[in-house]
Amino acid sequence: MSKQILILGGGYGGVLAAMTARKHLTPAEASITIVNRFPTHQIITELHRLAGGTIAEGAVALPLNKLLGSKDINIVVDTVKDIKPNEKQVILESGAVHKYDALVVALGSETNYFGIPGLEENSLVLKSVADANRIRNHVEARLDAYKKSGNKADATIVVGGGGLTGVELVGEFADKLPEVCRAKGIDFNDIKLYCVEAGPAVLPIFPKVLIDRAMESLTKRGVNFITGVAITEATKTSVSLKNGETIESSTIIWTGGVKGNPVVGSCGLAEDRGRSTVTSTLQSTSHSDVFLAGDCAVVFPEGSERPYPPTAQLAWQMGEVVGFNLSVMFKGGTMDKFVPVFSGTLGSLGRKDGVGTIGGNATQLKGLPATLMKEASNIRYLSHIHGMFALAH
Repeated sequence: MSKQILILGGGYGGVLAAMTARKHLTPAEASITIVNRFPTHQIITELHRLAGGTIAEGAVALPLNKLLGSKDINIVVDTVKDIKPNEKQVILESGAVHKYDALVVALGSETNYFGIPGLEENSLVLKSVADANRIRNHVEARLDAYKKSGNKADATIVVGGGGLTGVELVGEFADKLPEVCRAKGIDFNDIKLYCVEAGPAVLPIFPKVLIDRAMESLTKRGVNFITGVAITEATKTSVSLKNGETIESSTIIWTGGVKGNPVVGSCGLAEDRGRSTVTSTLQSTSHSDVFLAGDCAVVFPEGSERPYPPTAQLAWQMGEVVGFNLSVMFKGGTMDKFVPVFSGTLGSLGRKDGVGTIGGNATQLKGLPATLMKEASNIRYLSHIHGMFALAH
C-alpha cells in the first residue's frame, strides 16, 4: 500500500517539495496531496509589479493543476484549519480531514502589525495576487476620487516598511503612476509617495553604497523617504509618526513585518516565537514525520544564534531537500542536510533600475544590469518548475 504524503502550502517550499518527492517516489510508492488556499502557485517576488500595474496576473499566478496535476500529485484548494501531529491528521476549513504518513508544512508567514493602533484595520498588505489586485484597484479608485474632490489624502500613498517589498513597491508606483495620472488627466506632481521605515535605513540587507544609490534613484522620481521614525497609528485617512508628524493619506500599505503562521505555532510542533524548530534535515525537532520548508520554519546556521532570513530562494532550496528526504524516509538511505546556497539578493527600483549583490563574493550590481539579472533569476525559477509550460497554456 502506498504511503500518504500531505503537503500544506503551494508556495516555493511546498511546490518544490511535491515535485522533488514525485521525482524520487512513484505513485505506487507514495500518494502525494498538496493543499493550498489558492488554485495557483504565486510568484511572490513579483507581486509588487502586479500591484503597480506593470505586469498581468497571469505572469505571477501559475495554475497548480498544470504545474503538478500531470505529475500524479493531488491538488486540494482549501485552507488549513488545524494540524494534529500526534494524531497524524490535518483538518481543513471545509471540514475535510486528511491523514498522512509524512507531513510537509510550508504555510509561509503572516503579516505582523506589532500592535500599532488602527494599522491592521486601515492598511493594505502585499502577500498574494488578491492583495496585489486590491492595492492596484484601491490606488486607481483614490486617484479618481482625487480628480473629483481634490482631497490631498486621496493623492498620497504611504508604504510602511523599507525592506525589499516596500521599496520595490514604491519603485513600481514611481514608474507607473505618471502614466496612470496622464490617462486620468491628473498632474503627477500632485501625487505624494512616502516610504516610512522605523529602522535607521531602508534596504538594510544591502551595503550602504547600494542603499544610497536606491534612495537617490527613487527620490529623483518623487519618493519621499522617512527613516528612523516608526508609525504609531493609522486611520482611514492618516498616518501618525513617532516624531509627532501626521501624513494625510487614504492609501496605507504595510510591508513592515512578518510573523509565524498561527496555525503552525499553536499545533503542538516544537517552536521558537511562532516558527517551528527543525533538525539539519528539516524535520520537526519534536515530530520526525513532519518536515518544514519556507518561512514557517526557523533554521539556524551551525554555531549561530541568528536564523537564516525567510527568503524565496531558501524556501525553494528547503523544498527540494524535504522532497528528497521524504523518499529516503520511505525507501531508506541517508537524508540530505540543509546547507543553503546564497546566490545573492536583487531588488528592483522600477522597470529599468535596480540594485543587488550576486555570488559568493557579493558582487554589487546597480542600474540596468541589476534589473536584467533579477529578470533572469525569475526566468530561471519558472524554467526550473516548468512554469513556462503553464504560462504557455
